[in-house]
Amino acid sequence: MTLFAVRHLTSYRYKRDVLFGEHRLMFRPRDSFDQTLLSSELIVRPTPSSIRWIHDVFGNCVALVDFAKPARELYFETTIHVDHSAHVPIHLEIDEAALTYPFQYDPDEAVDLEPTMKRHYPDPDDKVGRWARHFLRPGDQEIETGRLLMTLCYAIQESFTYARRHEHGTQSPVETLKLRRGTCRDFALLMMEAVRALGMAARFVTGYVYVKDRDGSTTLGGGSTHAWCQVYLPGAGWVEFDPTNGIVGNQDLIRVGVARDPRQAVPLSGSFDGKAADFAGMSVQVNVTTEDFISLRQGSAESL
Repeated sequence: MTLFAVRHLTSYRYKRDVLFGEHRLMFRPRDSFDQTLLSSELIVRPTPSSIRWIHDVFGNCVALVDFAKPARELYFETTIHVDHSAHVPIHLEIDEAALTYPFQYDPDEAVDLEPTMKRHYPDPDDKVGRWARHFLRPGDQEIETGRLLMTLCYAIQESFTYARRHEHGTQSPVETLKLRRGTCRDFALLMMEAVRALGMAARFVTGYVYVKDRDGSTTLGGGSTHAWCQVYLPGAGWVEFDPTNGIVGNQDLIRVGVARDPRQAVPLSGSFDGKAADFAGMSVQVNVTTEDFISLRQGSAESL
């Protein structure tokens, strides 16, 4: 068991007072057997006219924030404390019928998995599919399912270059495959589409990753917002694969939201009423640390 504390600051600055549209925040972790939310706080400036909570179509918890007054800065600060247990279900818990690839999903499960089994991005030459099938053993009819997926995950981690990108959005899997570089969201999407090309169900995960070397730093941040994917394996359920770091299972990964596509799991989104030239810049800081929950600071902000 590990107690993680996550503090996430985002500040948008403008050259003049502007009005803000509704903003959507996805920062509250999904409670499960391997992670339990202990506390959550939200601070927003300027003071919102309303904050309401919903569960989206995937069951993620989303905060909808509205504003009535203009301002030159929009500031969000979120703090969460999570009880986290490492879990790697891939080795011993897959149903016998799915231990080797190819396999078929149970028809009752396949109905619900179908949207996550279909490929979502154009690939007229099937480049991603051909790349994924490259990891099948030539001449062999079967391969261990776990070994195949781990090989895909590690291949991205070892053969692709991580590169920060200031532009919003996610590269197409074909572009990531061509460039051999991208962000964590790009790598997660590439693995998802590769897995789907092999006939398996995959979905996108947004959250945080704990970086041990930066634990305790208030300037570097003890981690970052992060993205990875899950693959559905009969008997094991949704299993985490982080191709950016070569992680199989949830070790050091704090799950916040899941979605069929990255566009449905943006941590913070919204709008302002003004010209593009009014925007003066933004800053983001994320700290992910391990702490004794008893000693953690308790604020007076919005409590969930």
